[in-house]
Amino acid sequence: MRKITTIILLCCAFLITCTDISAQNTDIELLKSFNQNESVLLRNYSKVASNTTVYLVLAAPLTLGTISLIEKNDDLLKDAIYICSATALDGIITYSMKKAIHRQRPYVSFPNEVTAYATENSFSMPSGHTSLAFTTATALSLSYPKWYVIAPGYIWACSIGYSRMNLGVHYPSDVLAGAVLGAGSAFVTYKINQWYWKKREKKKLIGLENFENL
Repeated sequence: MRKITTIILLCCAFLITCTDISAQNTDIELLKSFNQNESVLLRNYSKVASNTTVYLVLAAPLTLGTISLIEKNDDLLKDAIYICSATALDGIITYSMKKAIHRQRPYVSFPNEVTAYATENSFSMPSGHTSLAFTTATALSLSYPKWYVIAPGYIWACSIGYSRMNLGVHYPSDVLAGAVLGAGSAFVTYKINQWYWKKREKKKLIGLENFENL
């Protein structure tokens, strides 16, 4: 538990530091270079990717959970519960940090320099889409450490982060903070789940016990 506490404190320290980084010119200059990319194809991809992030994040645990019930696979159901709990932890911390940091969106702070191709009602720091994507990518990678899971997962998560900057709704520091927070939430939850299920190694989950007699 001491290691987990240290990781959480480091993540929080990083996010607080990012509020100072945001004041630097490099943050807005980097954002402008991403936002002013004239590629119509890339812009359309960014819109689609951002709009489908939540659906893909929910699809991972729902798919694992459905398959686990069909195949009566206890381990798959545990993985589905783990991913759900990691996503929940990330969501709580992310939106708590948004309210605490209270950072305006870049298109609000710099309306003459940043073009908004999408608008959001929440605050900017950290990026919720990016943190969700990195939570899912990291959770799947820890659960299934194969290259064909890790590579597509992180390529997708990084593309989500880029899309948020391309659309002008997040600073690079927002995206970086979201990536660290998402990966950290998945890692901490993974360790907690390992500890929890190790103590209950021979215990079946509620519901699956009844399937054995079917």
